[in-house]
Amino acid sequence: MRDTGARLLVAIASVAGGTQLGLSLASRPDSPRFYGLTAGVATTWLVAGTAARPAHDTPDGRSVAGPIALGVAAFAAFYTAAPVARRIPVLGRAVAGALGYAHHGRTPLVLATTLLNGVAEEVFFRGAVYDLAGDHAVATSTAVYVSVTAATRNPALVLASLVMGTLFAWQRRTSGDVWAPILTHLTWSILMLTVLPGRFAGTARDGSMVPRP
Repeated sequence: MRDTGARLLVAIASVAGGTQLGLSLASRPDSPRFYGLTAGVATTWLVAGTAARPAHDTPDGRSVAGPIALGVAAFAAFYTAAPVARRIPVLGRAVAGALGYAHHGRTPLVLATTLLNGVAEEVFFRGAVYDLAGDHAVATSTAVYVSVTAATRNPALVLASLVMGTLFAWQRRTSGDVWAPILTHLTWSILMLTVLPGRFAGTARDGSMVPRP
């Protein structure tokens, strides 16, 4: 695909995916609407990302351990920062709201949705967007990632997209492909989904404290 057509496709997909993303986080947790919209977001990223970028090599065994370890380290940083976020009302409410989708949803479906979207985001943002960004690929791909995430109107997710988007883009630059950020993203996402909610036990979606189970 020529660059002009690829850029047009990426622009359209960014608007379409961002719109679906915003609607999904405005939907009731564990509802068909939520799962349908999140599946639509992943499909948008995967189709557009695959169409707009050339094929790349598959990973070898040597490239797996480092990205997984980095994902664990990134999660550890977020886990350590969680008590600070809880003390900042706007962040505490935002994190509690996002984690509510994991708490109230069916774990297998939420996990599958999270992992599918993790892969799709890397194919699109660290794949197509990065490839088309030119000399400032790290900054540009991260800026697009943050802008799309802003459609959720969740400051915690926007802040996380800035931190992790920069990390993923740096990985893409140093590794030359999307496989390293994919592995880091999936590792980080699994831990955020399965472990972090316990750090926020007792925080309601509106930010108020509720009894721990």
